[in-house]
Amino acid sequence: MYFATTNQGKLKEASTILGVEVVGIPLEIDEIQSLDPIEVATKKARSYWSSLKKSLFVEDVALFIDSINGLPGTYIDAFMKALGNEGILEVLKSDEQRDATAQTTIVYVDVKGNNHLFVGRTIGSIALKPRGGGFGWDPIFIPKGSKKTFGEMTMGEKNKYSMRSKALKEFKKWLDKTGY
Repeated sequence: MYFATTNQGKLKEASTILGVEVVGIPLEIDEIQSLDPIEVATKKARSYWSSLKKSLFVEDVALFIDSINGLPGTYIDAFMKALGNEGILEVLKSDEQRDATAQTTIVYVDVKGNNHLFVGRTIGSIALKPRGGGFGWDPIFIPKGSKKTFGEMTMGEKNKYSMRSKALKEFKKWLDKTGY
């Protein structure tokens, strides 16, 4: 199965949860700018499919922090490049309210070009300081029900909470049901 990413962490998570070999596609496309994660993921999927004409899936991850009106949302990658985890924490340093929602939006485009949408959300909070490893903002996101950041968790622990895991599990249910 083709996944429009070259991120080894994402490929490993997807392969583990879907139970199939997942192959990364290293194609560069222009991504639209929008605050709507479904619009971003759908346009990204259509662009990849138009270029390759193969069934594939894409994901887009967003991090909505309540105290800054839902930012960075779909712009989390740009925030991470510009600020990193330390910079995001600096923006929030005077905020006692640190609630956040992480969302993964997966769009699968089948061989006929039909879109199929799967969304996973994890409610949590932003830590006071980075803890652990992982990738991206894993060291600063604490899912509700845990005292650990994603960065402090094993892959198995993270998959119990992760928005990517939730979206991938919905995707797997659909794949199993439809026989794709």
